[in-house]
Amino acid sequence: MDGFINTLASLNDKVNGVVWGVPALTLLIGTGVLMTLLTRFFQFTRFGHMWKNTIGGLFSKKQIRHSHDKHSISQFQALCTALSATIGTGNIAGVAYAITMGGPGAVFWMWIAAIVGMMTNYSENVLGIYFRRRNEKSEWSGGAMYYLKDGVGRMKYGKAIGSVLAVLFSLFAILASFGIGNMGQVASITESINTLVAANPSTVNLVTGLVVIVLLSLVILGGLKRIATTNEHIVPFMAVFFIFGSLIIIIMNISKVPAAFGAIFKGAFNFKSAAGGVGGAVIAQAMTWGFKRGVFSNEAGLGSSVMVHSASNVKEPVVQGLWGIFEVFADTIIVCTCTALVILTTGVVDMETGASISGASKLGLATEAFTKSFGTFGGVFLAVAVCLFAFTTILGWSYYGTKAWEYLFGTKSTLAYKIVFISMVVVSATIDVSLAIDLSDTFNGLMAIPNLIGVVCLSGLVVKITKNYTVRKITKTKPEEEPMYSFSPDIQREQESRTDED
Repeated sequence: MDGFINTLASLNDKVNGVVWGVPALTLLIGTGVLMTLLTRFFQFTRFGHMWKNTIGGLFSKKQIRHSHDKHSISQFQALCTALSATIGTGNIAGVAYAITMGGPGAVFWMWIAAIVGMMTNYSENVLGIYFRRRNEKSEWSGGAMYYLKDGVGRMKYGKAIGSVLAVLFSLFAILASFGIGNMGQVASITESINTLVAANPSTVNLVTGLVVIVLLSLVILGGLKRIATTNEHIVPFMAVFFIFGSLIIIIMNISKVPAAFGAIFKGAFNFKSAAGGVGGAVIAQAMTWGFKRGVFSNEAGLGSSVMVHSASNVKEPVVQGLWGIFEVFADTIIVCTCTALVILTTGVVDMETGASISGASKLGLATEAFTKSFGTFGGVFLAVAVCLFAFTTILGWSYYGTKAWEYLFGTKSTLAYKIVFISMVVVSATIDVSLAIDLSDTFNGLMAIPNLIGVVCLSGLVVKITKNYTVRKITKTKPEEEPMYSFSPDIQREQESRTDED
């Protein structure tokens, strides 16, 4: 077994080096920059509008919290399910890993990835709503595979290319669901529990795996409605729970906050900085790990969260795009920054290089930071946070994998995928967390490539839909202009017949 694991790790390292090479990172960040420029910095100029029509309207707009359509979920449920998949171990172990591997400067590049990633996620969701359709059960089905097939596919010479990219995206999404959505999360759960329980690790892993299987079965087999309802109750609580605990630690170490920000900015542009104190690491190291961990955390560019956003009761593609902007903002700018400041202000790493003082890494380093501030309770606090984050991530990614499977094999066959996905939990509980995260990185990169190609090819359409919404709803210079709801005439008519309160 060890030989197989070592071979798999070696093979993955080679593939990962290609997937996360300069061309791929350029495509990833470049797409966000492109959409930012084409929409004239929409995430900045329309930030107030975004806030008002997303989380700011949570208690004033009924359609945000409730869906009258039994085959769709509310906008808030879509956000919570998307956040359930993005706010995961990447926000804790991933941030710690980025700091130790790329230095404090990696945090800056995580922010940059998030800022431009807001518009990548926005564009994905706009396209997702515009190209979605009903499946055999009258449920909404959307995602990169659909805008690749029906969007890119409608371009000149694009039919074959769009179809191939759609299939590749779906295959990579299924693989990613077992990597980022299963292996990495379950391994993090078992690791966090093992830090608290003085028992045989193998026994703990097996028992943990079985418990997780039972809980997942109760939710996943109930379909999207049950997944969304579960996440609607868990995600807000777990986010506030973690942010509140982090803020207490940051306030306890408030005198070190200026130095922490100084280290972040200095490390982002300091060519002499070295990851872990080892020579040879330059600014590219901080950039690479910042970008990789940023994408691992907020998933902007992967095309993953658009699958659940497309199930929303929203009728305006741009409105769901606004939720995509908030999703990335909440995940990286808020939650990841909290983790980074906790690690940097508690003295568990060298402020200059990011090297771990004790030698701990990833989740162990984060646990050390919380324990240093809260004592034994700190370890318990983080273990609970990790378990909640990881469990909800599994729920979110189970849906992504289901929709990708549905695209390839049909709606009726999705039960087979769910059973295999749930069964993989026990196997996942025995895999080393570092390998699981490394595999997730590779699957993320492979999944992002066809999706980003689709976003770039359809960037003009995103701009057109955005302008259409802007003149009707924001500037109101052309309120009578015909709205752009869907590429399908039938769905366009269906949405036109709805009121804003439906």
